[in-house]
Amino acid sequence: MKKHIDYIWTDKKRTIFGLPISLTRYFLTEKKIIRRTGFFNITEDEINIYKITDKKLTLSFGERIFGCGTITIFSKDTDTRVMDIKSIKDPYRISELVDEALNKERDKYGIRGRDMIPDPHDHDDCFDCPEETDMSND
Repeated sequence: MKKHIDYIWTDKKRTIFGLPISLTRYFLTEKKIIRRTGFFNITEDEINIYKITDKKLTLSFGERIFGCGTITIFSKDTDTRVMDIKSIKDPYRISELVDEALNKERDKYGIRGRDMIPDPHDHDDCFDCPEETDMSND
């Protein structure tokens, strides 16, 4: 039985002349942002809304001509730390929709932005940090 999902927003990646001729589709639900790519082999990548730590809006000259833009999502997700929502129509409105969903989810779970910031002394998430060694002389 297929489960019905209520989408807040959905769109396709825009290509030439701002037309939605692409195999990449984006979905925003109350709980997740989903990027689906492919035709025969489909890949879905998702980020739970409450795990978003920051976002960035980029409007290249070519995108601006056709009313498009790219939103980059940064998260604490283990699989997807960065997700680009490329060449979408009305990026300012979509950015606001993400903010609204983010605030609702954080209020629901009692999470604030500071809760998503890692402890600078905790190196579990740090891949570039040197391994800590015990330098004590026993």
